[in-house]
Amino acid sequence: MSAPERIPPRSVTATGPAAADLLAAGELTVRGRIREASNAALYCTVTLNGQQASCVYKPVAGERPLWDFPDGTLARREVAAYEVSRATGWDLVPPTVLRDGPYGEGMCQLWIEAAPDAELLALVEGEEPGPGWKAIGFAEVGEGRTALLVHADDERLRRLAVLDAVINNADRKGGHLLPTADGRLHAIDHGVAFHAENKLRTLLWGWAGEPLPPEATDVLKDLRGGLAEGGTLAARLAPLITAAELDATRARVDALLASGTHPEPSGEWPAIPWPPV
Repeated sequence: MSAPERIPPRSVTATGPAAADLLAAGELTVRGRIREASNAALYCTVTLNGQQASCVYKPVAGERPLWDFPDGTLARREVAAYEVSRATGWDLVPPTVLRDGPYGEGMCQLWIEAAPDAELLALVEGEEPGPGWKAIGFAEVGEGRTALLVHADDERLRRLAVLDAVINNADRKGGHLLPTADGRLHAIDHGVAFHAENKLRTLLWGWAGEPLPPEATDVLKDLRGGLAEGGTLAARLAPLITAAELDATRARVDALLASGTHPEPSGEWPAIPWPPV
């Protein structure tokens, strides 16, 4: 299938139930395949009652088996990440639903057009990041040289670092960050999240060990309430992840509140995903 054609932006906002309703109930038309994706990812339009939006459809049938995640569960994990993101009020993950499509059940997510000139990651010379940047680690840049990989000291990224810690995101790469022209930040590709074992791998280690901002602490307290037995968020996650994974999510929220700090790499496995972007 050919690369996706450009679809003009439509009159659907990137947040709120209207977009999720459109994704869930609209007619899905495949326009092309996103070749860079490791699993089958199809660029589509979805249409309902005169409204149309661009979206990504990832059928369960196109998921590649992974040694550490059960087969056929990645789409549900993507939807679970959206549900947690929505519960935080930060709306970092675009509206995402589980639905039937041309190739069977899969996740369907609103397409986000990233601003091409937004700079959230950089390689810099020296051993310390400059003002407004946080160090990630050193990277080889060829000819035996290394450079310091840094990410922006940005409130939006800091919120995302907290979200990733809650959902236990095992693959936060630079290419998953979609800043938009209106100043918002969206994050995509959460299929390898919510494992019951600690698997956090991310580029966003710049705040590791630092105190959580008061805003994050308040959000975590709200999440703890929603994740409690009988809570609204717990009910939304129950069909998407296992009971053990839901318990582990509760435990991660409790641990973050108990420590009051951003998590640090465990040292048990590579803390940064490869390739990082």
